[in-house]
Amino acid sequence: MLIAGRKARAVALLEFSLKKVKEAVYETRRQAMTTTKPTTCKEAIRLWEEASGQEASTAKEAILSFQWPPIEKMDNALSVLVNCEKLSLSTNMIEKIAGVGALKNLKILSLGRNLIKGFAGLEALGDTLEELWISYNLIEKMKGINAMRNLRVLYMSNNLVREWSEFNKLQELGNLQDLLFVGNPLHESLEVENWRVEVARRLPTLEKLDGEPIIRTEECVNVSQKLDSPVQAQKSVE
Repeated sequence: MLIAGRKARAVALLEFSLKKVKEAVYETRRQAMTTTKPTTCKEAIRLWEEASGQEASTAKEAILSFQWPPIEKMDNALSVLVNCEKLSLSTNMIEKIAGVGALKNLKILSLGRNLIKGFAGLEALGDTLEELWISYNLIEKMKGINAMRNLRVLYMSNNLVREWSEFNKLQELGNLQDLLFVGNPLHESLEVENWRVEVARRLPTLEKLDGEPIIRTEECVNVSQKLDSPVQAQKSVE
């Protein structure tokens, strides 16, 4: 009980620290931009066209990452990327996903290192998006992830998911094969072995977790059965 209590306090402290660090980064960047307007998607696309020598309307891949001043809003200016299959908007200050409804060919979307709190706005990509890279954001709830019917790869490490009830929404992604979830409070609350076994049990079609292949053995089944005991079930209740 003492060890469990210490573990719980450590997880709570980690979650608090993550929030504080992200808030500090956000505030620092905000202060640096007090006299500067954020880069718009239209401007970022223009700059990328000049640097790459490509036209947005025909490009298969567009990189709008690391803008300075950072992009704060995704908008309909992105609709010019009609043939884009891979779009990167990582390392900006985007708070909400928007403006991707016209990107009917998009397969890979990179949104890591932003300030995104949820999956709203991705619905229009439900039939095409295969990979979503959204690590280092502020996501606590998984609402809306079920719209990604064809998602095979989900990289969302270092977010704020802490409940199994939220994690379980990934069960609706029947094609999910590769998941990166390390750095979320839920992940930090379990020993590595128990974490991997529990995820493998809840997501039986998953092939890769946190960069390592999932190996389903009799030993893993035994550990899973232990996790299903009344005491452990109470700890991992959704």
